[in-house]
Amino acid sequence: MGQTTIPAVVRDAAAKFGSSEALVDGDLRLGFDALLKRVQTVARAFVAHGVRAGDRVAIVLPNTHHWVLTALGALYAGATLVPVNTRFTAAETVDLLVRSRAKALVVAADFLGADRHAAIVATGAELPDLGTVVRVPLDQPYRPAPDTLSWDEFLALAERVPLADAEARADAVHPDDVSDILFTSGTTGRSKGVLSAHRQVVDVAAAWADCGQVTADDRYLVINPFFHSFGYKAGIVVGLLTGATIVPQAVFELRTTLELIERERISVLPGAPTVFRSILHEPTRPGRDLSSLRLAVTGAAPVAASLVRSMWSDLGFETVLTAYGLTEAVVVTMCRPGDEADLISSTSGRATAGLEVDVQGSPGEILVRGPNVMLGYLDDPEGTARAIDGDGWLHTGDLGTLDADGNLAITGRLKDMYICGGFNVYPAEVEHALTELAGVRDAAVVGVPDERLGEVGKAFVVGTGLTEEAVLAFCRERLANYKTPRFVEFLDELPRNASGKVLKRLLTEENA
Repeated sequence: MGQTTIPAVVRDAAAKFGSSEALVDGDLRLGFDALLKRVQTVARAFVAHGVRAGDRVAIVLPNTHHWVLTALGALYAGATLVPVNTRFTAAETVDLLVRSRAKALVVAADFLGADRHAAIVATGAELPDLGTVVRVPLDQPYRPAPDTLSWDEFLALAERVPLADAEARADAVHPDDVSDILFTSGTTGRSKGVLSAHRQVVDVAAAWADCGQVTADDRYLVINPFFHSFGYKAGIVVGLLTGATIVPQAVFELRTTLELIERERISVLPGAPTVFRSILHEPTRPGRDLSSLRLAVTGAAPVAASLVRSMWSDLGFETVLTAYGLTEAVVVTMCRPGDEADLISSTSGRATAGLEVDVQGSPGEILVRGPNVMLGYLDDPEGTARAIDGDGWLHTGDLGTLDADGNLAITGRLKDMYICGGFNVYPAEVEHALTELAGVRDAAVVGVPDERLGEVGKAFVVGTGLTEEAVLAFCRERLANYKTPRFVEFLDELPRNASGKVLKRLLTEENA
C-alpha cells in the first residue's frame, strides 16, 4: 500500500477516504478525516504528559473507540503500544506493566462490574515507571481516583502542545521502529513479549486485506479483541488501509451482534467457529436481515466442512476463509476466495505476507521465515534464539502437514497448548497456579473437546482435602477465565514415564 508506518497509514487514510465512515461506536461516528484529528489530539495529550518516543503505553480496555484512539495516538506520538488482555487478573496485568516498564496506562475505570484500575492498585505493586494513568468510564459515571486523569481531562492536555509537535513525532517514526509488544503465554508459565515493527504491522494487515478482498465498501464488525493481533492488526489497521468502516463490539453478545449486523449493514465478520455456530442456532436469526454479510475469516479451532457450507447457504457469506497465525508472525497462511469447503475445513490455506512455510516431517513442526517474523522477545535474547534459528526460521511449536499446493493443515500442538474460545492456553501456566493451592501435591492440565468453545481445560489433581468447587474457585481468583479449567478429576497419582515426565497422552486418551 506504499505506507510503512502506522502514523503514515492514518494520514494516508484521511487523504484517500476523507469523510467516509472510519469508526462507528454507538453514537460516535467518525470519518477518516475526523479520525486523524482525534488521533492527533491524543498524540498531543501524550506528549503533554511527558510520553517520549519509544516509551511504552499500555491499554487495558475492551473494544471501544477509546482503544482505537489511544493506540493510534500513542503510535502517532512515537510511543510503543502494549495491549493488555482485559481478561487478565490484576496480578497478571501488573506483571506486564512491570516487565514492559510502561510509562502510561489507559484503563477501564469500570467494565463488566469491575474497576480494573482499583484492582491494580489493590495489589500493592510498585510501578515506578508509570507516570500517567487515564481512567476511562464505560459503564458508569466517572469517579475520580488519586493521581489519575479522566479521559476528558487527558484530552484537554492536548491544548498545551502545538499540532506541529505531534506531526514532528509522527514524521520521526521509522518503519523498523518497534510499534507494539504483544504478550503471549509461554509453556514455562510466563508470558513472552513479542516485538513487532511498524512495517510488519502494515504488511500483515495488507496481506490479510488482500486475501479477503476488503475494500472501502466493506463494513467490518470487530468482535475479536483489540488486545489480540487479530483485532488490532487484522482489524483496525485493515480498516485504515482499505477504507473499510470499523465497528467495534466491546463484549460478544449474540443478539447484539445480530442487531449490529442488521443496523450497520456489516459485510466483514471474522471470529472463532463458535461465533458462527451460535449465529446459526440463534432462534431469532431467521427474522434478521443478514444479507449484507460477505466475508468470514475463522480459525483457532477445528472448522467442520458442514459449518462452512452452512455459512454459505444459511448465513449468506460469499467468502469463508480459514487462516493460521501466531503472535510471533501474525498472519502465516490463509485460504483464498474460491477454495472448496473441504479445503477450507481441512487446511488453513497457503502462505501469505511474504512468508515461507516449511514442515519438518509429516506431520512435523511448522517453521516460518520471512520479513514479518517478530523482531524478538522482550528482554529475552535466549528465548529469541531458541525460537528463531540461525537460518531465520521461526519454530512455532505447532505441528502440521503441507500438501502439494502448499496448503497447511494443523494436526496438533507441541508442548500441550490448547485453544479455548479462540485463546491459547498453556497448561504449564495453569499447573503452576494449581501448585499454590494448599493440599495439591501434583497437577496436570489438558484440553478436552467442548462443543461451544472448541476446547476447555481439565485438571487432574493429586492431593487431599480438596473439592472440585474449591479448585475451580482458586483458579478463578488467579487466572483469566479462559485459562480456568472447567473440570477437575482427582487421581491417586499422575502417569509418568521413567524420566518423571507426565504422560499427558494417557490423560487425553481417557477424554477422547
